[in-house]
Amino acid sequence: MITFSGKNVVITGAASGIGRRLSEMFEDAGSRVFALDIDESGLSTLAKTRSNRFFPVPCDLSSERSIVEAFQKVSLALQQSDSPTGNGSSSIDILINNAGIVYSGQIEDHTSDEIERTFAINVISHFYTLQAVLPEMKRNNSGHIVTIASAASFVGTPKLSAYSASKFALIGLEDSLRGEIKASGKQIRTTLVAPYFVNTGMFDGVRTRFSWLLPILDQEYVCKRIFKAIQKGKKRLIMPRFVYTVFPLRLHPVSQFDWLAEFFGITRSMTHFKGRPRE
Repeated sequence: MITFSGKNVVITGAASGIGRRLSEMFEDAGSRVFALDIDESGLSTLAKTRSNRFFPVPCDLSSERSIVEAFQKVSLALQQSDSPTGNGSSSIDILINNAGIVYSGQIEDHTSDEIERTFAINVISHFYTLQAVLPEMKRNNSGHIVTIASAASFVGTPKLSAYSASKFALIGLEDSLRGEIKASGKQIRTTLVAPYFVNTGMFDGVRTRFSWLLPILDQEYVCKRIFKAIQKGKKRLIMPRFVYTVFPLRLHPVSQFDWLAEFFGITRSMTHFKGRPRE
């Protein structure tokens, strides 16, 4: 079991949903949490309920420059502050790449801004955050990188093309990351998290045909599972277990695979999608 007391944790997309709850859980466990999000108001509201181990860091995850500047602020804060527990480090111990955005619509109806912003936040930001932490993690021969993907990483869904494609990309990125870390011989852990739809508000309106097989997951349940997976050093967490059936089903002919996706209601899950209101 990994202890989180005194650890320095960076969480992207920390102003709401899974990122917000994980920020609270890690800070409660004694970690110093650096919460990155473009939503400064949300970060400020969260900071009011937290201790001096919580550091809000405004950051536009669609911008390389903003990400670089945010990590410079994190580094400066680590250099200037002593560990409140007396046993912490002055470098980032855990990176949780959680930030994500979703747009719904037919492929031909997506605007260039929607497509580019989806990939910028959901995928490209991971490259810049990894580049910010990997060199020091390798020097320290320790660290933990958590990638929040999705069940949509395994099955493309109608009216969810940009999001699904971006989450598919994370599987390839995480595979490459694991391979590079193994080849380097460094003791850096990785955890891939792929949940089905979660009731954070991000996917309001989505429906599931068989809730006993593919339930809309409760945010608190998901966050507790993620927290424990990181604590135990688990390499992969997919929720619910039924999602694992996608792997052998991919071996079936395409027509059969598509029929099964239709039967389980996956192809119609976004029909009544609302999502979070846009600012």
